[in-house]
Amino acid sequence: MNLSRSVEILCLVILPVISYFIGNISPATLIGRLYGVDIRKEGSGNPGTTNVLRTLGKKAAAATLLVDVLKGFLPTFAAGLAVSDLAAILCATAALLGHMWPVCFRFQGGKGVATGFGAVLAIDWKVGLLALLFAVLGVLLTKRMSCGSIFAAVSFPVFTYIFVSAAPGAMGWEYIWAVCMAVLIIWRHRKNIVRLIHREEPPLSFLSGKNRDA
Repeated sequence: MNLSRSVEILCLVILPVISYFIGNISPATLIGRLYGVDIRKEGSGNPGTTNVLRTLGKKAAAATLLVDVLKGFLPTFAAGLAVSDLAAILCATAALLGHMWPVCFRFQGGKGVATGFGAVLAIDWKVGLLALLFAVLGVLLTKRMSCGSIFAAVSFPVFTYIFVSAAPGAMGWEYIWAVCMAVLIIWRHRKNIVRLIHREEPPLSFLSGKNRDA
């Protein structure tokens, strides 16, 4: 085994571990502490953008969204650029798992939509932007952020197959990976789905909660 191959294998082990701990960073929790609030005990209890928006306002939500997206984008993009497409997918998966089940926060993380979007954007910007379009469409049609997230998750494997798996030179299993990631995100929204079925899911309102930006 030559040196370059050994270095690549080492990177395939080390970089996902680093990506997992990057995924552990919880801007919702940290920003909540700056406001003197434990975001896990407010609203839905989810350390994500929507709960931050309802609890702390638009500026805090925008900061949370940006950091969560970058958590997925930066390690995935760096791994793909410096090592390989396989490294990018491994780092994307690790960052997403780190966001959902962060060891630094007792494995109580978010639902992975923003971090997943960042990772997908780094792997293929067309897939990322189309998934974002479906998310916006879902929110506009239903006025519920959870629906937008589910719309995006469902569309992700479809666009991955069209633009990545079916492309020349593709590894061939990207579609299976995309399906697994989509199922994982939808499963993290299982409580939202139950509330949607019972028509108990609250609509998104930029004026709900403690709007501290007013």
